[in-house]
Order: sequence, then C-alpha cells, then structure tokens
Amino acid sequence: MKGLRLFLPPFAPDDSGAASVFYSLGGLVIICDAGGCAGNICGFDEPRWDSAKESSAVFSAGLRDMDAILGRDDRLIEKLEAACKALEPSFAAIIGTPVPAVIGTDYLGLKRLAERCLNIPVITVDTNGTKLYDEGISKAYLILFKEFATKSEDAPKGTIGILGASPLDFPLDAPWEKLRGDLLAEDWKRVDIYGVDKGIESFRQAGNNSRNLVVSAAGLTAARYLERTFGTPFDIFYPFAAKELPQAIEASGKLISLDWKKILILHEQFHANALRQELRQFLPHSRIVCGTWFQQHTKHAEEQDMHFREEDEFQMYAEEQDFDCIFGDRDFLRALPFYHKDFIDTPHFAVSGSR
Repeated sequence: MKGLRLFLPPFAPDDSGAASVFYSLGGLVIICDAGGCAGNICGFDEPRWDSAKESSAVFSAGLRDMDAILGRDDRLIEKLEAACKALEPSFAAIIGTPVPAVIGTDYLGLKRLAERCLNIPVITVDTNGTKLYDEGISKAYLILFKEFATKSEDAPKGTIGILGASPLDFPLDAPWEKLRGDLLAEDWKRVDIYGVDKGIESFRQAGNNSRNLVVSAAGLTAARYLERTFGTPFDIFYPFAAKELPQAIEASGKLISLDWKKILILHEQFHANALRQELRQFLPHSRIVCGTWFQQHTKHAEEQDMHFREEDEFQMYAEEQDFDCIFGDRDFLRALPFYHKDFIDTPHFAVSGSR
C-alpha cells in the first residue's frame, strides 16, 4: 500500500538533506517552517549536532498560522535581518518545508527581496519535506554551484573535487583527511571535499577543478552540471569499501561463506555497488543484488538491481528471493520477521539515525 509503514522508520526527508549540505559553509540557514521541521533536522537528521567539534547557524522561521496563510514574507525578512546583524554570515539559505509548499511560496521573489534587504547572497531551496534526503542534497549542491561557481583562466591547475560526502550517507569518522592525503600524494595540488570542508570558497572555485569524484548518487546531478558548464570530467568513486566490508562482517560475528549464493545489499546506490565489487572478489559466482530506496541511476545499475518504494514491496521481494545473506542497516530487519539467515549490519544514518 502506497506510503504505509508498519515496521520501517521514515527516512530523512529532502529538507534535511539540503540542510546537511549547508551545515559547514558558514552561512545563515533558515528552515522555512513553524518549528517542527527544524526540530527534526537538528534533533534526528543531522549527526553533527551530537558532536562538539562543530556547530552551525540553523534557525526556524517560526511561521505562525496567519503568517503562512497570508504569505507574510516581510516577517521572515525582519527575522533574517536581525540574525544577520548578530552573526554577519557570508550568505543565507532558506530551505523549504511542507508549509511553503502548500501555500505556493515564490522562492525567486523571496530570494530577490531578501538579497535587496540583506546585501548578501541568498539561496532558496524548494524542498517540500515529502521527498527523500538525497534529492535535497542534489538540489542544494546544484543551487550552490549555479550561484557561486566560476572559472578563471589563470587559476592554478591540479584541483580535484569530491561530491556527495554527506554524513547522512557516510559515518562521521569517515577518513576524509586520509583520502585527501592520498590524493595529494598522487600530485593533486588541492582537494576540495564538498560537504566536509568549511566555508563557501571551494564552491566559488569549482569551475577551476581539473576533475571531480562522485562518492554518492546525490552528487551526480551537480557533477553533470559542472561538466556541462565548465567541461570538468568526473568519475564515480566510492573510497572506503575495501576497508568497510571486512569490518562490517567481523562486527556482525560472521565470516564470508561460500553458502552465500544469493546476496542482497541495501544502501545508497554507489555505496552498495562498491560493496558488491569488493564481495565479488571472494564470491565471484554468487548472485549479488544491490537494492536502494533512494536515487538509482540506470547507467550505474545492473539488470537485477532493485529500487524499492513501498514497505510491502520490499517484504514480498525479500521473501520470494530467499537470500542467503543481506547487507543493510539493521532497521531493515524490522520489516523482515521471516528472515533468519545471515545479516550484516551496514549502518545508514538517513535510514535509522545510527552510525
């Protein structure tokens, strides 16, 4: 049944994904809501709030009923002006939720009005809280590059960008600095990791990149834009599978078994693909299906791969296929009470909030 969940939790929505992109950039982030969506983003869908290492200026617009009904954008601008005076951000971002989606907020008009009053760049992201986090990440990346990215003919060569590095897909302790060091050792002069590095400057210089690496499907739309606009080639590259696969198997108290003839891997598409590639080194003759609830790009999927939308669809498929082993976030087991074979926990924060 469409939208019915009896076992699985709601996954992180698109407004949370968009907010995660802006977290480290030093801007003023406004969640255009009455307070509830901002609470979900900060309380459940953003793992960095639990870390004392960094903070972010994220505010709720605090829309009241009549503000929303009458479209009182002037009230929002007043709050933005007050926050900007206190924080002096380099830019502001307004992220949509179901409230502005229902009342038909004019985001372009809101952007123009806010920029005229604030005298800083203002970005609006028309997320609506009903789609999934990766769509919000894709939108936020694309808007940031369209707003800021330029190309300078005299810019130094040898910069590589990494797109899609979100903590909603990757653990907080993912070794990004080691990856940066490895790439610098390969004679790259600078490595910009969008979503990890602080500040907006790397987005301004993105048109000068010599190459981009896309580490999750949510970064693919932006990579294609940069290729079309600036001629920057890109590669799909998930960097951690070789280490992650044995760690996940060991943590689950299992060993890779030749009895695993049919395997299902549930995760973000590029993550699942990379785990499959590693697993095939040990089980070349096993049938390995990658399944995802999120963006699935046909070019990067195999014929048997699955794109799930509904809980009962997922349950019926898993029961019919009778997999010998399933890799996925442990919350997926809640929807599979009939499954009693090997399960390898591979956490996905956007699914369960677990790292």
